[in-house]
Amino acid sequence: METENRNKPVKRFLATLGAGVIGSVLTLAVVVNTDLLQGGSAEVVPVTTDTVPYNVQQTSTKDIPSLSDMVEQSSGAIVGIVNYQKGNNPFSQQAESTKSGSGSGVIYKIDGDKAFIVTNNHVIEGAEKLEVSLESGETTTATLVGKDALSDLAVLTIDAKYADTSLEFGDSDKLRAGDDVIAIGNPLGLDFSGTVTQGIVSAVNRSINVKTSAGEWEMNVIQTDAAINPGNSGGALLNAAGQVIGINSLKISESGVEGLGFAIPSNEVIPLIEEMTTNGQVERPYIGIGLADLDQVPRTYLQGLPSEIKAGVVIANIDPESAAGKAGLDVEDIITAINGTEVKNSTELRKFLYTNLAVGDKATFTIYRGSELKTVDVLLTSNVSTAN
Repeated sequence: METENRNKPVKRFLATLGAGVIGSVLTLAVVVNTDLLQGGSAEVVPVTTDTVPYNVQQTSTKDIPSLSDMVEQSSGAIVGIVNYQKGNNPFSQQAESTKSGSGSGVIYKIDGDKAFIVTNNHVIEGAEKLEVSLESGETTTATLVGKDALSDLAVLTIDAKYADTSLEFGDSDKLRAGDDVIAIGNPLGLDFSGTVTQGIVSAVNRSINVKTSAGEWEMNVIQTDAAINPGNSGGALLNAAGQVIGINSLKISESGVEGLGFAIPSNEVIPLIEEMTTNGQVERPYIGIGLADLDQVPRTYLQGLPSEIKAGVVIANIDPESAAGKAGLDVEDIITAINGTEVKNSTELRKFLYTNLAVGDKATFTIYRGSELKTVDVLLTSNVSTAN
């Protein structure tokens, strides 16, 4: 009993740091301001009509239209998205839906009686109703097909009668710093719908740490100096041929900083939206633990941990019926490696888990339990089956 009472403050402290159950249905809060780089504040800001699969298309110089022609041809496939959520009016007996935020989306496929739209997950997060605004001025209600908080992508559908055109995807792997790009979206809301900004690819393959309600994640993004502002989220980053080579998602809004916007590369978007369209979500390995970085926990809470251990991940909470729970991992265990690869923080753990391992794999966790160094084998299950 004495040991149990002594451990209660530890568990309470870890509970406040728990970053969500890893591998469960991950959600990203509707974020306006998100810490992106240390010392700064990043704002998540927040062509033809046919049924041909949206494969990556190749283009040649002779296929490239003038800039104004390209924009005119492309703009019809850029939509506005308004997120309505239940209101909190204490004087109303019936909860009313109120506008919570807005963003942009891209019609990328028209198939039969449905038009498919890709946008950011944070644009549609928590919505009771999603309203789509077309270039023509018409509005319609969208249906959510699938979403994935970790990649910050979502897929919607609307009736195809509202969609006059769609955009094809280009090959983001062919991008080079200095390539011309165009961003089209709805900065600051629908009053500025269809805003076009021009810039270049500032860098490719940037890794950006994004803090979400599901924990921190390292996103691979395209950096551009084309103006991206709140409301551009989910809009298109286009190459000179009018192909979508990125979905605009982030900007750095630190005072004194200009021209630092980021888009999710098209070659990462395509397989994810295909999976979301099929399954409603992206299948990833499920563990069932909540995490806190070791450097966030005062050493007084870490009884027996050797002083030379400076980095790792503390298990803050655990689902006893999960893979980790059944394998014998426990709250306060400190994970220092997976399959022999060192993990210094929760971001590295998620990165290794979701990029190096698959459902059905066995992962060997190296942990400290107090002063004792142990290994625990965990059979990874699926977040899809667990969530259903």
